[in-house]
Formats: sequence, structure tokens, C-alpha cells
Amino acid sequence: MEEKILNISGYSKYNPESQARKKINPLGVIYPALPQKIFDVIYADPPWDYSGKMQYDKSSVKTLNVGFEKNIFISAASFKYPTLKLKDLKELNVKSIAADDCILFMWTTGPQMANSIELGIAWGFEYKTVAFVWDKQIHNPGRYTLSQTEFVLAFKRGRFPTPRGARNIRQLVSVHRGEHSEKPEKVIEGITKMFPEQRKIELFARKNYVGWDNWGLEIPSSKVEIMSRREIETVKECKQQKIFFDS
Repeated sequence: MEEKILNISGYSKYNPESQARKKINPLGVIYPALPQKIFDVIYADPPWDYSGKMQYDKSSVKTLNVGFEKNIFISAASFKYPTLKLKDLKELNVKSIAADDCILFMWTTGPQMANSIELGIAWGFEYKTVAFVWDKQIHNPGRYTLSQTEFVLAFKRGRFPTPRGARNIRQLVSVHRGEHSEKPEKVIEGITKMFPEQRKIELFARKNYVGWDNWGLEIPSSKVEIMSRREIETVKECKQQKIFFDS
């Protein structure tokens, strides 16, 4: 019995739970069609895929939670929204909505940094710099150091869009982390000040901002109902019970 307990891992014990909580895209295609418009500024927060990797706290350590009798903290991006692998993100025809002179601002994390640059190039842009660094004022568990920052990379296609607005926007944004994947509005406000007259769109958007078009599964004007595997099974079960009792 003791040998079996030692062979248990946090991942193997709680993997069924992670599968049940995974969010699923309800559309028949990866995402809706991109708009048939051209933009000078594109702001994107791709739903990066982390290959099912979960975040654990110290309760996942066998010596601190023998036999994993207590529940452990688990968290993953796929519990909050449907994620996409790099090859799927590359299939989005972002070139079709980008002006000849266009700036792309892309959110990323440390583990996705190389993928972000590869994606920007696949979308027809050249990597330029780190435009924003977000200090979340609270850390996540990390394998190397405690993770406390996210980044917005800047890519350029053609020339810098003109006319240029504000030139005093700070790179460092220090705002306490909110809900999972919720980004500080200071960033999009800063971009708006930099490019007040340009045609702008937010990709993978969740809100409406004045002066911006938006696109994604969760925009307020056409929100798609996204459920986890467990929620889908619950709905199916409720429908079956209703049919049974109605009959």
C-alpha cells in the first residue's frame, strides 16, 4: 500500500479533473472569419497553448501532502478559454487585415517568447522590441524564478504608421493582476495615445474600446457560449432527464 502511494503523482491523480475543466471551442471552425477591413494597428492577445501543463502550489509535493489526501491547487489557461497551438495561430490570415504600413502589438509570456516572434513573422511582420512589460504585483509558481511579468512585443510591417501621437508612453506598467488573462487597460490606452488617428483592431478581444474594432470568440457584441467538458456533460445529462420526465 505504501509503495502504491509513493508511485502516485499530482498530475496523474488530478489529470481527470483537468480534462473535465478544459474549455472547448463550440464553433465548427477554429475562429470566426476576420473582418474585411484594413488596419494600421493590430493588438493581439493570442490564447497560447501550454500543452496541458498545469500550475501547482506546494500541496502537490508528496512529502507535504502524503497520498494527496488533500486537494491540491491546479490551474491552467485551458480552464479559462479554448487555447490554440502555434500551428493553428499561424493559419489566421492576419496579413489580409494589415495595412502596408502596420504595427502589431502582441501579448506573450516568458515560455511563449520564441513562439511569439515566430508567429509575428508568420503573420507578415518583423520583430522590433518589447513595447510593454507588465508587473502584475503578484507572482505565480515558476520552474526557474517566480513568474511576475508578462510582455507586449512590437512588430512592424512596412513603415511606421503616421501621424504619430504621444511619444511619452512608459514601457513598464505596474498594475495588480485581476482575473485570469485579464490585461491592464493602461496598455491599450497607451497604444491609443500613440496612434490616435489610425485604424485599430483588437484580436482575441473581450471588451469594446472606443476607436477600436474587435474580433474573437468573447467580444460583447457577439459572445459565444464557451463551456468546459464537465459543463457540456452536465447540460447533456439535464436534457436527457428532461426528455425522460416529459415522456
